[in-house]
Amino acid sequence: MTISPFEERYRTKMNNIFEDKNKYAKWMDVEIALAKAHFELGNIEKKDYENIKKAKEKVKIERIIEIENDIHHDLMAMVKAMSEQAGESGGKIHLGATSYDIEDTATALIFKEAIELMEKDLSEFLELLKKMALAHKKTVCIGRTHGQHATPTTYGMKFALYYSETKRNLERLKEVKKRILVGKMSGAVGTKATFGEHAEQIEKKVMKELGLEAAQVTTQVIQRDRHAEVLSIISLTACTLEKIAKEIRNLQRTEILEVGEPFGKKQVGSSTMPHKRNPHKSERVCSLARVVRANLSVAFENIALEHERDLTNSANERIIFSQIFIATNYMLKQMHMILETLEFYPENMKKNLEKTLGLIMAERVMIALSKKGVGRQEAHEIVREIAQKAFKEGKHLKEEVKKLGKFTSKELEELFDYSSYIGDAERIVENAVKK
Repeated sequence: MTISPFEERYRTKMNNIFEDKNKYAKWMDVEIALAKAHFELGNIEKKDYENIKKAKEKVKIERIIEIENDIHHDLMAMVKAMSEQAGESGGKIHLGATSYDIEDTATALIFKEAIELMEKDLSEFLELLKKMALAHKKTVCIGRTHGQHATPTTYGMKFALYYSETKRNLERLKEVKKRILVGKMSGAVGTKATFGEHAEQIEKKVMKELGLEAAQVTTQVIQRDRHAEVLSIISLTACTLEKIAKEIRNLQRTEILEVGEPFGKKQVGSSTMPHKRNPHKSERVCSLARVVRANLSVAFENIALEHERDLTNSANERIIFSQIFIATNYMLKQMHMILETLEFYPENMKKNLEKTLGLIMAERVMIALSKKGVGRQEAHEIVREIAQKAFKEGKHLKEEVKKLGKFTSKELEELFDYSSYIGDAERIVENAVKK
């Protein structure tokens, strides 16, 4: 029986990184690195380090859980299970450490893997957005502001915008690694007292072995502003994906229908309305974005722990770390699939451009009038009045503009050619997706 949909329905490769098997493995990796540091400094014998190292492969998750059910402490359960397999060297495991020396350092290792997977998937998504931006740099459509027809734009501009925003999210993710990929070996309140005179060397050796930096100052835990920052960046990615999904949903509306999600031969849109082609994948992306943002608020609350720490972060982090990463990674994979097979309806794009009977070219007419010597503000008022008149009477704006007697027939045709009023759109798209 599956309790969380993240276990199966929304599963990605990210699940493997946050599952207990990998968590326990990372905990043991930190314990082994600690044992190695103690051996190199002469605190334990070589055979002890070797036995501790070998113990990892023998530990069974079932045994860890069995011990935890008795002692009600998961990290100590792992230590005991590892000690059983290390034989006479078992007593040298966890020497000088507190639980969160191991857990927080292991979390950094888990985040390292999770970030690497997100970087890979984001990079592939960027390539798709670049391809779509260039392919549609001349695909003219109506731009909309406040839900109203504004002036023409292109689909290349839309995809270039998503490319640019996704690129920033990837850059943020790369940049944050120097603050999140840190560990600690500093004891119960951060003073390193239990590690004695070699405390600083022990911490440096452990972090070097694990490929992490040592947090400069800690309490019993690494401070949660670090975790909140990386989860914020992942959440920003989720919000970008929601932005794209929401645009597809709106553009797939029956009365707009310029693009649409792919629809399988046997796909069912509604249990009662056989004709429906619902954008349910994009809706799912938007739905999961709400979960991500809700979990992010918990990460911010975890920053203000009491004194040298309390346990109010522990239980919720078992939920929010995995859910934010998994949900966002699933959203990313879904959006990649949606865009890769997105259906375009050029005839509807043209129909929508012509829907307002030329009103979308009012801005161009105003600029053209100002070039003929009419003041800009006066030109705005003239066009505003004739645009309102054309709208009320259901006439094409061109008819009212013609009455002004300011433009030749050729000029009128050019003024109302929406395909030639996209400014620098092509250049903007090309520059946006340059590496």
